[in-house]
Amino acid sequence: LMPTPSQVLAELASLFSTGEIYTHFQISLFRVLSGFAIGVSVAILLGALTGFSAFWRAIIDPTMHALRTIPGLAWIPMFILWLGIDESSKVILIAKAAFFPTYLNFMSGILRADKKLIEVGQVYRLQNTMLIRKILFPCSLPYLFVGLRQSMGVAWLVLVAAEMMGASSGLGYLLLNGEMIGRPQIVMACMIIFAVSGKTTDFLINTLSNRILRWQDTISKD
Repeated sequence: LMPTPSQVLAELASLFSTGEIYTHFQISLFRVLSGFAIGVSVAILLGALTGFSAFWRAIIDPTMHALRTIPGLAWIPMFILWLGIDESSKVILIAKAAFFPTYLNFMSGILRADKKLIEVGQVYRLQNTMLIRKILFPCSLPYLFVGLRQSMGVAWLVLVAAEMMGASSGLGYLLLNGEMIGRPQIVMACMIIFAVSGKTTDFLINTLSNRILRWQDTISKD
């Protein structure tokens, strides 16, 4: 059941030469990016709200932690009942998984802002909006990018589970189909494509992070 490297390479060559992989990849990439965009957008909004406000943190954060402990596969039956088996349920499942890393990291970044910097800002009479824009938001940015990288990785991980919900195309569907018909070379080929895709998106986010956070004086800049 372990294919040889030559079999895996031959399968990859066949998928690319026939163009079959492009259709599956485009559909999966759309699902991942859509779910990621929705999940992190909501995460940034709620993370900012709970980070800046102790009142909203006491109300929202315990619920978020309770929802986070529910296994991802447990949501599949509910999403199918609520949204059917079309694209909506797949995208929302990915969005749900991508939400928590960004939410937790962004909120933690705001809460861990240096209190001395905030006091200096208050000395210079920075109002709430300026205090957030000049001090709290820059301090939380490194944490935000860590959350974004984790969320993107989780989005790729959950893709296979999302494409179990009645999908007839996509990398996850192709991988599961290879398992059902007993062709492990297809499974290995899809795993390689997953690895390359995940590494590429992580590299892009990390590159953007390095450009935006170039003002940081950290050991990685030495």
